[in-house]
Amino acid sequence: MKTSDVRIWGVRPKRRQGKDAYELRWSVGGRPFSRTRRTQGLANKLRSQLAMAQEVGELFDDETGFPPSMEEKPPALTWYAFALEYLRMKWPHAAPNYRDDISEGLTVATKALMPKRPGRPADMATQRALRDWAFVLPGPSERDVPPEARVVIDWVAENSPPLSDLAQPAVMRGVLDALKLKLNGKAAAGETVKRKRKILVNALNYATERGEFEDNPVHAVPWETPARIVPVDPRVVANPKQASNLIDAVSYIGGYDRARGRRLVGMFAGMYYAGMRPAETVGVAIQDCHLPKEGWGVANLHRTRPTAGKKWTKTGEVHDDRGLKNRDPRVVRPTPLPPGLVAIWQDSIDTFGTADDGRLFFNERGGLVGSSTYSRVWAEAREFGLPPELVESPLADRPYDLRHSALSTWLNAGVDPTEVAERAGNTVEVLLARYAKCLHGRHAVANKRIEDLLLEYE
Repeated sequence: MKTSDVRIWGVRPKRRQGKDAYELRWSVGGRPFSRTRRTQGLANKLRSQLAMAQEVGELFDDETGFPPSMEEKPPALTWYAFALEYLRMKWPHAAPNYRDDISEGLTVATKALMPKRPGRPADMATQRALRDWAFVLPGPSERDVPPEARVVIDWVAENSPPLSDLAQPAVMRGVLDALKLKLNGKAAAGETVKRKRKILVNALNYATERGEFEDNPVHAVPWETPARIVPVDPRVVANPKQASNLIDAVSYIGGYDRARGRRLVGMFAGMYYAGMRPAETVGVAIQDCHLPKEGWGVANLHRTRPTAGKKWTKTGEVHDDRGLKNRDPRVVRPTPLPPGLVAIWQDSIDTFGTADDGRLFFNERGGLVGSSTYSRVWAEAREFGLPPELVESPLADRPYDLRHSALSTWLNAGVDPTEVAERAGNTVEVLLARYAKCLHGRHAVANKRIEDLLLEYE
């Protein structure tokens, strides 16, 4: 019902959620109404708007308390509120590492969208609050949050721009450009940029599905996509002698009795001699292997145990338990094991046995070997296994570089790329683009062959 019976009272201070605020009160047809604003100026502005509508003769609605020119609309959906909704939608069905990717992508976009105004939290504080508390389930409204993180989260929630702002090309470009940078401001790797952009695209696809946009606004901005496949740095690829020396050096780490390194010799050997991924070697079990006394063996790989972090896994454990990378969980990949590797694995079983679930490689307590553990062992082994001039080089700098070296070795040996790709669990396209690298020192052999050919014509 519309009426001209309107009385407007003054603005008065009021505490709301522990903060100073200002309340405006008025009545329409004898029915009281009130609204609270963060500052006295905003409250007075609302009072002036009501008074002006009354002065020009507008009729007020006694249900809403406002004239037609001031009918309150539902608050616009903010980017931050939408990001939390998207997180809740994706979380139950996402693998732990993908949950981590979602949190990272949403954090980068949220930081890029935050207005640069007084009171904005520092980037590092925002990063920690969003990554550790906001974009993780259970969310910040369902658990206790440290006060310093709560302050940041509240500021972000209050200052987040409307989701609809991303339809503006300038806003979207700012977010996309932020994806290209690491936290320290340096350029991020191409694979990292692609991963974060994928999260943003998927999130805005969801927004488009629910009618927030006609088309995904990401696609309206021309943007140079990083190279689809990044080749392996040839400097990290070890030749067979170097790889053998490094794997032998692992056995000297941590002393003989504690056997911190000896327990992992077979694990690193699996990465090199069978081209296995680290997460595959962590999960390989005796019941999946055929280890004959002579000749080649086989490991029927179907399980990986990547380190993900407790806050990302459904079980609260550090390691995820899943199938092979980029494969259906039911897929099994038979991986041939050369005789030398069979002997190393059999020696490890004879010396240390297996874990309760049959895993070949485990820590002193029988648990899963964490990535930080085997990475530390590898870093120490490089000090023993490489000459001084190569210790500071990128050569076999990470355990994963053993797999790079293995696949490069097989290709250099003339093994058919299709066979190499099948053993490694890759596509031929990825194999040739990433792993077709010369072994360390192999260029000298090639140079000699070229010289010999030229000499024949002199």
